[in-house]
Amino acid sequence: MKTDEFKTSHVKLYETVLDNFDVIRVEKHEKLNIFDQNTYAILKNSDFHNGTIRVRMLSRLLPDAPDFARGFIGVVFRVNKEGNEFESYYVRPTNGNHPDPIRRSHGSQYFSFPGYTFEYFREFNITGYEAPVNIALNEWIDLKCIIHDEKAEFYVNDMETPVLTVNDLKHGKDARGSVGFYVDTGTEAFYKDLEITYED
Repeated sequence: MKTDEFKTSHVKLYETVLDNFDVIRVEKHEKLNIFDQNTYAILKNSDFHNGTIRVRMLSRLLPDAPDFARGFIGVVFRVNKEGNEFESYYVRPTNGNHPDPIRRSHGSQYFSFPGYTFEYFREFNITGYEAPVNIALNEWIDLKCIIHDEKAEFYVNDMETPVLTVNDLKHGKDARGSVGFYVDTGTEAFYKDLEITYED
């Protein structure tokens, strides 16, 4: 992967080396106190509807990360041409093994832009869009997303069953668009081995 293959929105991209691998480093640089926004880097030449997205990713906290930073790192998919609608799944590595069970229950998150943020789901007590996951900062995390029409299954590391299944993707079964990387406040994110299988 090369940085010139991506289009950015409120993030900075760098090509670097980590653990002897060529990787893409992504860091959010705007909207610092607003969550679940269009802070991503997407492939310029992808048009994804149904299929599988796989990537390896690693998250660190930046030195100036605020207390509420969780190491947010994940993917976006079906990003429309205008960049104002997309689906996303991310993990919160600092919550993965936290002693507080409430924090652990918020280990991973589906959201849909615009509007369907984690704050929206929690404010209205809408469940089924978060799930615990056994992960940590500064370790490689294998993510697999299987998308078909309105359904998405998200797998982390070597799990045989999904960490989270969403049966009602908010932009509907016909949405399509680009695929890319998502990062949020206080995170230094690294990605490698991106694979996209297109079913249609």
